[in-house]
Amino acid sequence: MSNLLDRHRAVMPGWMSLYYDDPIEIVSGRGRRVTDSDGRSYLDFFGGILTNMLGYDVPEVREAVERQLRTGVAHTSTLYLIRAQVELAERIAELSGIANAKVFFTNSGTEANETALLLATHARRSDQVLALRNSYHGRSYAATAVTGNRSWKNSSLSPVNVHYLHGADRERFPHLSDEEFLAFCADDLQHVLDTATATDVACLIVEPVQGVGGFTAAPDGLLGRYREILDRYGILLVSDEVQTGWGRTGEHFWGIQAHGVTPHVMTFAKGLGNGFAIGGVVAEGTLMDALPANGISTFGGNPIATAAAGATLDYLLAHDLQANAHRLGRLLVDGLRTAAEGLPVARDVRGKGLMFAVDLIDPGTGAPSPALAAGVMEHAKERGLLIGRGGLYGHTLRMAPPLTLTEDEAGEGLGILLDSLAAAC
Repeated sequence: MSNLLDRHRAVMPGWMSLYYDDPIEIVSGRGRRVTDSDGRSYLDFFGGILTNMLGYDVPEVREAVERQLRTGVAHTSTLYLIRAQVELAERIAELSGIANAKVFFTNSGTEANETALLLATHARRSDQVLALRNSYHGRSYAATAVTGNRSWKNSSLSPVNVHYLHGADRERFPHLSDEEFLAFCADDLQHVLDTATATDVACLIVEPVQGVGGFTAAPDGLLGRYREILDRYGILLVSDEVQTGWGRTGEHFWGIQAHGVTPHVMTFAKGLGNGFAIGGVVAEGTLMDALPANGISTFGGNPIATAAAGATLDYLLAHDLQANAHRLGRLLVDGLRTAAEGLPVARDVRGKGLMFAVDLIDPGTGAPSPALAAGVMEHAKERGLLIGRGGLYGHTLRMAPPLTLTEDEAGEGLGILLDSLAAAC
């Protein structure tokens, strides 16, 4: 492995970080488990950053991809009709809840968010965009510009003019009740519009649950309050569902549904392809059609990716994995929350469905501790569990197992996680 690591460091960017003191190479997987090049098996509680939504080696997805490969056509481009793309778009349009919806496929969530920003800024003839603090929307130029987390911003240069709102930073206002916090945030949005922006703001882009930000979330209902204010000005609402879509939050199919509102635009990616690269934008048809110039996505929505996505969506709905996420998510969050009360390094256990997290702090000072988070990850790896990391200060453990997780696996993973937290105390 050291040879591969040395080769990686020689040809890959230094800013492309790796997990663990001794990074692993995953060479095989089945169900919710993967095996590294040394033959060690792990229960995967991070799923390729929420991408392997059904887990590994799912026969239905594999067979759909193999059927398409047997045709000899892996790619044609969007200059030709692609049956699987049209069929998938029809299903997503219906599932979105957006009236008269149309869908444009991309390769990733970053590209999807770029497209959403293009739609909104063109429609409103404005470069002004609202976003939430601690947000993450991708690694490209505009997506980085609307990201509200300094750890992921490479440049102050921007194609859009961004103003950041409160919302997912509830813990910074412990003196406010939930209702007072909702009122405060709504008033803050209005004040930003009154003082910081010119006319014709393009959109507000939000993650219903912030992914890289550490699975922090605006309280339920806030985005509905925001929508009421935005509608007075004709400002569009864009929901970044790259991590929260497809039932992962358990309570709803789309994360924004917890706020009782339908957005003008939704973006998606990650889990839909169960490992195959696919993302996209779904928006009201006249909004989607309004771009005046030609557009294309060479690889977006290609025959292989859409075959995988269609099979993934079939499996997800047939097995009611949203309900599984809701049931097991409650079990895991409740168990972690109860145990955390006796662990001085753990604070603010939170989550929805199979998307949950815990912050790690220095027990002496109460300050965020990225070092402890890294240490717990190492302990978990040694015990056979893969988890993720994030948060504003890199101090948050993020867990997002495949939605096919079983109750036995949930208990196993929770036990390893608690042992690893205890080892860090």
